[in-house]
Amino acid sequence: MGTFNRLNAYKETHIKTASGGKLILMIYDEAVRQLDIALEALENGKYKMDSVSNSIIKTQDLITELIVSLDFEKGGEIASSLFSLYMFFNQQLMEANIKKDIELLKKVRVYLTDLRGAWTEVVAKAGAENVQDERSGGINIAG
Repeated sequence: MGTFNRLNAYKETHIKTASGGKLILMIYDEAVRQLDIALEALENGKYKMDSVSNSIIKTQDLITELIVSLDFEKGGEIASSLFSLYMFFNQQLMEANIKKDIELLKKVRVYLTDLRGAWTEVVAKAGAENVQDERSGGINIAG
């Protein structure tokens, strides 16, 4: 098995075994990475239009995944607010893609980075609560 195939197998396993919160973080990470690719190409002035567009479109696709992941029943007002933000991001990205506007891309990147930070805290808190639940009332496998 080649190195590339092993890397892909690792990535696939990592994604399949990640918790919902960690998957959200992975989506944010990839969205920021794609924006970084587009920004670097635009800022250097040495870019192919299609590669910048592809990175922006990938970011939009990732944001659409975040939209699809929203649970409006459990999330209530927070889910509605995130929905509005995500729609705004996609609109800004579409405009940035048309105009090749670096400032719009930077603005969306800042927002995504801030939201990723908030999700990091949520995932960490949920993980700590799960560990606490396991300690206080979990299954005793010792017998």
